[in-house]
Amino acid sequence: MLKKVMMKGIAGVTASMVLASTSWAADYELRIATWLSPTHTMNQDVFPTWGKWVEDATEGRVTIKLEYDVGHPKSLVDMVEDGAIDAAWTFHGYLPGRFRLPQMTELPGLDAGAEAVSVAHWRINDQYFKESGEYDGIEVAGLFVHGPGQIHLRSPIDSIKELKGKKIRVGGGISTEIGKRLGVTGVNAPANKAYEMLSQGVADGLFMQMDMMKVGRFKDVAPYTIKLPNGLYLGSFGIFLSPDFMAKLSEKDREAIRSVSGERLSALAGRAWAKADEVGEADIIESGSQITNASAEDIAFFNELIEGMDQKWIKTAKRRGVDAETALEAFRTEARNYQPIEL
Repeated sequence: MLKKVMMKGIAGVTASMVLASTSWAADYELRIATWLSPTHTMNQDVFPTWGKWVEDATEGRVTIKLEYDVGHPKSLVDMVEDGAIDAAWTFHGYLPGRFRLPQMTELPGLDAGAEAVSVAHWRINDQYFKESGEYDGIEVAGLFVHGPGQIHLRSPIDSIKELKGKKIRVGGGISTEIGKRLGVTGVNAPANKAYEMLSQGVADGLFMQMDMMKVGRFKDVAPYTIKLPNGLYLGSFGIFLSPDFMAKLSEKDREAIRSVSGERLSALAGRAWAKADEVGEADIIESGSQITNASAEDIAFFNELIEGMDQKWIKTAKRRGVDAETALEAFRTEARNYQPIEL
């Protein structure tokens, strides 16, 4: 009888120790508001990898959880700032009134990959833009870009000059400015709403990077692609943390999270999106969609069309109190000379 009581007591103590250990191992759950398909590289690759980094760095005290359908992508920054969600990511172009400086990374003509541009963005933001006020109320965990935005259409055209007057989905930011210069009727919508617009004929095409042609199934409704060497633009994104959430953590865990974020997280995201573009392009070719490389005439036309865009961004950026010319030159030098970092 005494042996049974002792064994029962030991089992109870052991169970208590396991529960205590489990509680300690997951003190905080970092809830990240996300969007796009669960199969998109952001949700399938970037956040799970970052989550593992965070969990390891905090010795299991912080884990992550993805939350879908929390709100429109343009509302997520406010939700992070208000503490309604612990973290989120979004396209800077959805909030053009707030985010002007990231458009530096979207300007056309830069011959550099998404990873190089993403890391260069992080470094230049850290060096030149920290006092601009654009990220007041939130903590920036990472900055990155998707690959080159290309032209995808429901019906084929012979030259990009024929885009004039067509209804094209644009996401905001520099893509909207490019659309104006090409003479298109811009239809603004987040990426996760574009398929419906195209399938219903609300838009004749869209500007989009290659990865979404597979993940967003846009190849089904826009099977004709015109590809420029460096694309029309790059799309700039941020990953943001709530100061309210960070304040709950010990200083040790805050610094642990930061140690696996920043430049490293930016590189991870840029690398993942670049790889996703390769997969997406291969998929649309295999599916029978038509990819046409822009002609020399179209490239010359486009290069003439974008003249003055640097100066326009510099003028806007100066209103934020930054040394825009120096920052832009430093950014492009960083991107062109980038050497991949170890992840």
